[in-house]
Amino acid sequence: MDRERFIYKKKLNLRWLLLMAWRDSRRNRSRLLLFISSIILGIAALVATFSLGDNVRKDIDKQAQTLVGADLVIESNKPINKNIRPLLDSLGDQRSEERTFASMIYFTKSQGTRLVQVRALQGDFPYYGALETTPVAAGKRFRAQQQALVDKTLMLQFNAKVGDSILIGDVSFAIAGTLNKAPGRTGLSTTVAPPVYIPLKYLDQTGLIQRGSRVGVNFYYKYNHPSQVPTTVESIEGRLEKAGLDYDTVEERKRNTGRSFEDVNEFLTLISFIALLLGCIGVASAIHIYIREKISSIAILRCLGVNSGQAFLIYLIQIVGIGIIGSILGAIVGTLIQQVLPTVLEDFLPIEITAGISWPSIGKGIALGAIIAALFGLLPLLSVRNVSPLYTLRLSFEPTRSFRDPLKWLVYILILSFIVVFTWWQVHSWMQAIVFTISILTAFLVLAGIARLLMWLVRRFFPASWSYLWRQGFANLYRPNNQTIILITTIGLGALFISTLYFIQSMLINRVSLTGSGSQPNMVLFDIQSSQKDSVAALAKQYQLPVLQQVPIVTMRIEAINGKTAADVRKDTASKISERAFEWEFRVTYRDSLTDSEKLTAGKLSGPVKFPGEVVPISMEEQYAQRINVKMGDSILFNVQGTLVPTVIGSMRKVDWQRVQTNFRVVFPPGVLEPAPQFHVLITRVPSPEVSARFQQAVVRHYPNISIIDLHLILKVLDDVLSQIGFVIRFMAGFSIITGLIVLIASVLISKYQRMQESVLLRTLGASRRQILAITALEYFFLGALAAATGILLSLAGSWALARYSFKTPFSPDWWPVIILFVAISLLTILIGIFNSRSVVNRPPLEVLRREV
Repeated sequence: MDRERFIYKKKLNLRWLLLMAWRDSRRNRSRLLLFISSIILGIAALVATFSLGDNVRKDIDKQAQTLVGADLVIESNKPINKNIRPLLDSLGDQRSEERTFASMIYFTKSQGTRLVQVRALQGDFPYYGALETTPVAAGKRFRAQQQALVDKTLMLQFNAKVGDSILIGDVSFAIAGTLNKAPGRTGLSTTVAPPVYIPLKYLDQTGLIQRGSRVGVNFYYKYNHPSQVPTTVESIEGRLEKAGLDYDTVEERKRNTGRSFEDVNEFLTLISFIALLLGCIGVASAIHIYIREKISSIAILRCLGVNSGQAFLIYLIQIVGIGIIGSILGAIVGTLIQQVLPTVLEDFLPIEITAGISWPSIGKGIALGAIIAALFGLLPLLSVRNVSPLYTLRLSFEPTRSFRDPLKWLVYILILSFIVVFTWWQVHSWMQAIVFTISILTAFLVLAGIARLLMWLVRRFFPASWSYLWRQGFANLYRPNNQTIILITTIGLGALFISTLYFIQSMLINRVSLTGSGSQPNMVLFDIQSSQKDSVAALAKQYQLPVLQQVPIVTMRIEAINGKTAADVRKDTASKISERAFEWEFRVTYRDSLTDSEKLTAGKLSGPVKFPGEVVPISMEEQYAQRINVKMGDSILFNVQGTLVPTVIGSMRKVDWQRVQTNFRVVFPPGVLEPAPQFHVLITRVPSPEVSARFQQAVVRHYPNISIIDLHLILKVLDDVLSQIGFVIRFMAGFSIITGLIVLIASVLISKYQRMQESVLLRTLGASRRQILAITALEYFFLGALAAATGILLSLAGSWALARYSFKTPFSPDWWPVIILFVAISLLTILIGIFNSRSVVNRPPLEVLRREV
């Protein structure tokens, strides 16, 4: 060799390194692309979620005014004090007023009943956006006539048409149109109680506003110069707070909506990142095998004078180059996927999401893919440094053990650091980032550990008396170049995601179902006036329904705690009393005994109060007491609809909130609240949906002010909501599953090259095509079965722990979906393995060797 060329190659020349990397990859480019295909979907998912985040943030800025429908909104859930009314009437250049409350409506044509959110509106609200209706003119026309806008879900449920009539209280309204969308409202937010709009001037005629009714009041204002709003809010904030009024502005709603979406986007991004990590593990495994096959080529280069650093760089350039190509392909796929995500998430966000191309997101995705491919590729590439020229004469290669190579430990640290930093970038919390990283690492280690354990068990205890085909198939699980660990890790983690999601969704549905099973109550009637209490109970008995509970309820607020008002607490920075204690409106009852959902943890319940004016001993739910930071013996001054009642905490209770019955944070003793304005709640159990429908119709006809909560409806709504949420999670978790399958396909193709000589040897020794296929099918069936079983078993363990310690409900999964998932993964693995081995069994051994080896 020419000395000048030799010295030239000895130098660290980038052009020569690139040329060598290009030349060396000529026979392996398809395989290198296959290696990097594992990260394409991970990058695609990240680019899609990054793009979605960018587009939603832009859409929130553009549509901020339509989120509110006005420049300023003032809200209250109690009657407006006459002293603040002049201020409210003086604000804005245009004003609208709205009353909102839950009530039953009656569809005259179908005789159906349903709990809805009645919204009695006066004025031209919304000032930005519109009440989107069918027909279009109905959104304006209904305000001037005795007409209503009915949510589209109700129209479909009761097969109602425009022009039909509905009964709200004592007034019949003609349906002016179908309400498709209202400002600031999502599909999920209207699921339990869909909205029905009526003109405010007819509200009093309905007779629904009774003593103790809970009615929300909203005032909407439009300013000719919206820039005045911040100054106005600052000047009146103190007076609004003193009157117990809340306010909302365009900027405030923009921040809240953005904050809510960021939580969703962080979750989707982390799921996408998990898919990318799965793919990178596949990349590391594939590159490991690729480098092992290149040992002889590297040794020859070393003989020709290439040093270890140059050899390392040649293959690093190949991996990084293919990583960039894979990231670009992933970015293209992610941009296409982002066109679908707005449809998937439309029920969760109150804005119309656009699907534009986000170049910053594409750039971040490509950079992230290149970095993480390089990091995971470094692990197997580091062994290139240890290849000696003598390996041209050796038949085997023993890599340096990881724990003896400090550079490999450095790479491990870099990978973990990268995961922590990336997670922090998403969640903006170091603690959460570290917990997430530890959780992911633990899941990988557990799956890898189980894989190693299974390999050891197969090797140690497999029956030697079984047939050769079974022994050969099992032996491939632990022989050199096996894919057991990587496949069990990737496919197992994907199966873990899907099955855990299914178990949690079933668990939540079953928990609600259990509350309505047996003799448990499944219907609640509320807003019953004192004069109606006995007659409603008689009506229930007429339909042979048991009156399981009938309790009075009084609304009140906290005025002071230990002598400190809300203003005092805000001024005293050292005070541990929660300011939120003064914001809640309480629903309180009075009795001198515990229910079966309560347990006394401190003190004792007091009997009837006999002397007027004495301090009243109350019982408080212990978790709520901890939240507002009060304890036994603390004094609380309640404002009972204008009357101040001094109390002291005399007992603490633990409450089972999962029971369908009236549970209370605060319970008064008898002898105090009887004269206060109050309403009653009746709890019963209906045996069937048919009886429920007839009873609800009778209640609405005789007592239109009474509202009804039906557990059957709640169960259906919960199922629908969880299905929608579950679809979004499954959609994103699907990237992990598909990535696992791509890793599986890539690993099978790689193992095809590894098993080539073995299969050719078997064919040469007389093994039939059927025998080789049987060995291949058995090996990949074991791999798929072990991967699926590992993921499902871990999912069962985790779901059982959630059921017992978090949801506190029995864990009884439906086994058919689990069996189907197990069989599907096993069969898919077999099909992929057999499909990719066909070139070995369909051609003569010599032809295969000439072509592949």
